[in-house]
Amino acid sequence: MAARDTPLSGIFEVEKASKDVEALQGAVKRLAARIRAHPEKARLDEVITRWLKRHLKRLGAEAEQALEEINSLVEDHAMLAENLQTWAEKERQKGRQEGRLEGQRLAAMNLLKLGLLTDEQIAQSTGLSLTEVIALRSGQAH
Repeated sequence: MAARDTPLSGIFEVEKASKDVEALQGAVKRLAARIRAHPEKARLDEVITRWLKRHLKRLGAEAEQALEEINSLVEDHAMLAENLQTWAEKERQKGRQEGRLEGQRLAAMNLLKLGLLTDEQIAQSTGLSLTEVIALRSGQAH
């Protein structure tokens, strides 16, 4: 079956590209172009924009708020592409921050197991607060 350049194929492309921001940006841009070229573009734009907004809500509260500003995929695809990049970068930063915190906690737990340092020394060497180290010691890590 030959590939067709239709809005429906564009929707599948967006679904497939959802894990990679650059691929998603390209898929959204191509989908907007396919809608523009379709004879029923006004209705398609309305329906597909609504679908895309629901589909992208998984990106978080900030994304959901920004998606509310998008009324037309055809008219607003450049703004959406820019927002996708911003959201992706924020998610990467959030992931790095969570990873650092997990590493700090793991280091503190290992130091606690050794039993050679005070809570204050562990806090100072790991970057955790004294309260967090005390919570780890008592087994109530949050």
